[in-house]
Amino acid sequence: MERMKLTDRTLRQSEETLSLSFREKIELCKLIDKLRVFAIELQPIRREKADSLLIKSICSAVENAVIAVPVGLSQESVQITWNALKNAKKARLQVSMPVSSVQMEYLMHMKPDALMAAAVQTLQTCRSCTEDVEFIAEDATRSDPAFLRRILEAALNAGATTITLCDSAGNLLPEETRTFLQDVMRDLSGLRTVTLGYACANDLSMADADAVAAVQAGVREVKTEAWRKKQISLQHLARILASRGASFGVMSDANTESINRVSAQIHNICRNMRERDLPFRSQSERLSDIGLVLTSHDNERSIIAAAEKLGYELSKEDSLKVWKAFRAVAEKKEQISYHELEAIIAAEAMQVPPAYQVQNYVINTGYTIGAMAHMKLTFHGKELEGISAGDGPIDAAIQCLEQATGRHFELEEFQIQAITEGQEALGETLIKIRWEGKLYSGRGISTDIIGATVMAYVNAMNKIVYEEEEA
Repeated sequence: MERMKLTDRTLRQSEETLSLSFREKIELCKLIDKLRVFAIELQPIRREKADSLLIKSICSAVENAVIAVPVGLSQESVQITWNALKNAKKARLQVSMPVSSVQMEYLMHMKPDALMAAAVQTLQTCRSCTEDVEFIAEDATRSDPAFLRRILEAALNAGATTITLCDSAGNLLPEETRTFLQDVMRDLSGLRTVTLGYACANDLSMADADAVAAVQAGVREVKTEAWRKKQISLQHLARILASRGASFGVMSDANTESINRVSAQIHNICRNMRERDLPFRSQSERLSDIGLVLTSHDNERSIIAAAEKLGYELSKEDSLKVWKAFRAVAEKKEQISYHELEAIIAAEAMQVPPAYQVQNYVINTGYTIGAMAHMKLTFHGKELEGISAGDGPIDAAIQCLEQATGRHFELEEFQIQAITEGQEALGETLIKIRWEGKLYSGRGISTDIIGATVMAYVNAMNKIVYEEEEA
């Protein structure tokens, strides 16, 4: 009986919709590893320092699964990715590209022969780093059959040890999937010497059935998701293989005994993320929700430990400032919430000279028009300017700041609350952004909540610049 490999790509596929924090991504991978999947797929490296740090952290946390990361079509991308991945207990490099004529031209801006040459060179570079190299043919079911066979044969000759064919549109029925895969395997005998993989979108709500047809056709690795329903379901396929795998001549190592419990934990992480993003519930609010509050009797050590629980790494100087500010608040009230502690940290810790200063901004939005932001600011006196559209005025303001500064940060949390009453109420915005694995907070107060957001974001950016320039 052959071993069936189930690969999870929850983080790979959901990165655009899952605004998970650094710690949540690591925790998610640890949970998926408990399900005894064969591999966990991650996003490609886009921001070298931050993404490399995340990959290294996940490699240290994951005990059993292969960690698979896609590379770009260059030797530099392969080397950067391998440097982050090489200490994993099991590591895989992936070369993923569209092979249909439409996607090759509009996504890759390359002709078929040029794409094939780039694929071969990249695969050879990957193979010089590791023996576990995967070639992923995106949109394979809509590609030209002759070209598909040519590029798969080239990938085999270049050293790929896993070949994955994708129904990216998800429009094949199970019998059509079986026929497509059997035809490719019949024409390319070399596929019998490697692992044949399969991935399918769930646009017709038939991805799980297509996966079963693929297994019957000879596929021995299937890409699944532990969350959402846009790909093949890890939970469903694992149960199907546990019940009927013997009739297909395969067996899976997936931990079906605890799959319900672990899957519920995975869903909770992802569900909590969505509740946090809309309506911006913070980690401090969630801690307070479950009864974790501070009192005037807490000592300095417990306050610093609470700050660490919120994700902050405070220096000795900042720890002392936060402790003194906490004592001042504690003299006036018995209980202090984690949200209030976070406001103290934003106000007291790491106050730095303003490298970035906002000069003026204009935000336009309305019922029938999209939000637009135009902003002018200075960086050490040098004028910067940005113009950006966004999904609402706050999103437009943040994107405008990033465009003007040329920097992008991972937005960890965003909190808004009124701190006075009435029509002229002051609003407070607390923003937490992560850069190179470290958390930075900024605080803004204004009668204009968008102005408070801009102030908070710039405040956090100035802290990052200060540390970079002092290093």
